[in-house]
Amino acid sequence: MTETPDLASLDRNASDSAYMTAGIARLQTGLAFDDPADASSYRVLLRRLYAAGRFDLPLGRLFEGHIDALQIINRYGDSAAAAALHAAAHHGACFGVWNAPLAGEALTLAHDRLDGGKAFASGAGLLSHALVSAEVPDSDAKQLLVVDLARTPPILDTDWWQVLGMQRSHTHLVRWNDAPLSDHDIRIGQPGDYEREPWLSAGALRFVAVHAGGIAGLFDGVRRHLVTRGRDDDPHQAARLGRLYGLADGAAAMVDRTAARLYESDADHHPALVANARSAVLDAGEQALTLAQQCVGLSAFFETDPLCRHMADLMVYLRQPAPDAQRVKTGAAAAAGHIELSL
Repeated sequence: MTETPDLASLDRNASDSAYMTAGIARLQTGLAFDDPADASSYRVLLRRLYAAGRFDLPLGRLFEGHIDALQIINRYGDSAAAAALHAAAHHGACFGVWNAPLAGEALTLAHDRLDGGKAFASGAGLLSHALVSAEVPDSDAKQLLVVDLARTPPILDTDWWQVLGMQRSHTHLVRWNDAPLSDHDIRIGQPGDYEREPWLSAGALRFVAVHAGGIAGLFDGVRRHLVTRGRDDDPHQAARLGRLYGLADGAAAMVDRTAARLYESDADHHPALVANARSAVLDAGEQALTLAQQCVGLSAFFETDPLCRHMADLMVYLRQPAPDAQRVKTGAAAAAGHIELSL
């Protein structure tokens, strides 16, 4: 199944838990949870991520984390564990990856007990399972662990997530206080697996696809605003909308082109290719936000307007860590001749 499932019929007024669970279930329909074997199958996944971001960025964020977790489980977990967890996903379980360290409270796994926490834990309070990275004794690397959040629940700090956008992603701080593991918490792979390249860096193309979808959703909202108010025949607005279309189209083309190049090039060069896509789509997103504000004017800042919410979500979600480092990575690879321009 390659077409994008219907998202428009999702009930946006449902509770966040019900809405996200239904949305993730619909978006994963027909998808495999392994690493795509070729560019064609990768495009199927990226188009789902793009569609999710175009429809609703918080949903796109949680769907991307869900897929990331399930692919990691398939890549590094034993076959029985992967089969069981994938089956759980097909029956409504929602997964996420919580890796960002909580300052001063690193998550540790020792003697089958969890202690410490994670920051930027998207989906906290909504997900059924989290794939976490934890420090372990006698190793400088972190161990991956799938935590059944119903049986080994963390303490949530929901007051921390006071941001302009992406509120519905429920990105909170989580902590465990010397919590014993249950029989349903499963170690995945060996210490250090999460950081393995090219998977760690190149996998970022998933959220870049959501970003590109978010830019397309911004175009949709601006076009709808102009047409509804009869302002679409203004030549200045038409010129802005044309530029906005070009930015959205270019972001989507960058994701698609990068996906193809990953299957045409050495794996060692994949991180630089994806870093280039991250930078290009970030630039497109920032320009698109400025254009959208120019098109819509003050109406873009009314919190009751869906376009305002989408703009705020995109502004927040575009703020992925270390953007300058991505440009350095691309420049270094280009200088060494590891990546080349082509048509």
